[in-house]
Amino acid sequence: MKQSVKLIAGNWKMNGLAADLDAVVHDLKSALHTEPAICRVAICPPATLISRLADAVRGHAIEVGGQDCRAETHGAYTGGVSAPMLKDAGARLVIVGHSERRQEFGETDLLVSAKAEAAVGAGLSPIICVGETLAQREAGRAVEVVRTQAMNSLPQAVLGGEFAVAYEPVWAIGTGLTPTLEQIEEIHRAVRAAMLERLGLGSAGAPILYGGSVKPDNARDILAVPEVGGALVGGASLKAADFLPIIRAA
Repeated sequence: MKQSVKLIAGNWKMNGLAADLDAVVHDLKSALHTEPAICRVAICPPATLISRLADAVRGHAIEVGGQDCRAETHGAYTGGVSAPMLKDAGARLVIVGHSERRQEFGETDLLVSAKAEAAVGAGLSPIICVGETLAQREAGRAVEVVRTQAMNSLPQAVLGGEFAVAYEPVWAIGTGLTPTLEQIEEIHRAVRAAMLERLGLGSAGAPILYGGSVKPDNARDILAVPEVGGALVGGASLKAADFLPIIRAA
């Protein structure tokens, strides 16, 4: 796998209605038509908007992603959304193992790996998330924790297709706090080493995204850090006026 361009993915979390999506997509399509992005651009809206987004961006260089999927393909899982369902709705990507899923829903590395494998099986490209809590960082365990998550959350099934890993320190998400550039580089290098140990040279081109309070005013510096292959953007992706400068920074 050869990494050529960065990936900037917007994670809308549980935000957005049809009117919000229409406004953002209209502005993004207009701006990117005038000045095409040199990076890959993706939006991961709530599941209710995936089909609408897929229709809206058809023929445009904006990719569609889901925010989570079940490890199972079907069954009696009320409220669950499977990877084949996301694919059927028009998604190309899916986030798995986001820290909010790990923290709020108790998702383990084993489950995240199973979800990533299910995504690959459905023809989706998984974005596999890892990241430490503030307590773990303050205890000096950030590299250890993230390395372990990466080793245990990456299934062999991702080899041969497109996938990404996203480093998102739990304590930086939605707080306005960010690690130093040196801390980001340290973790990204550790993630790359873990990927190579776990998956071999076939993972050398898979991008490692940074996520956690990425904003227009810090995006350029973060994206210039060695081994940062893009960004997983939260709140700043909800408005084109904030998301576009991050896209341009890539």
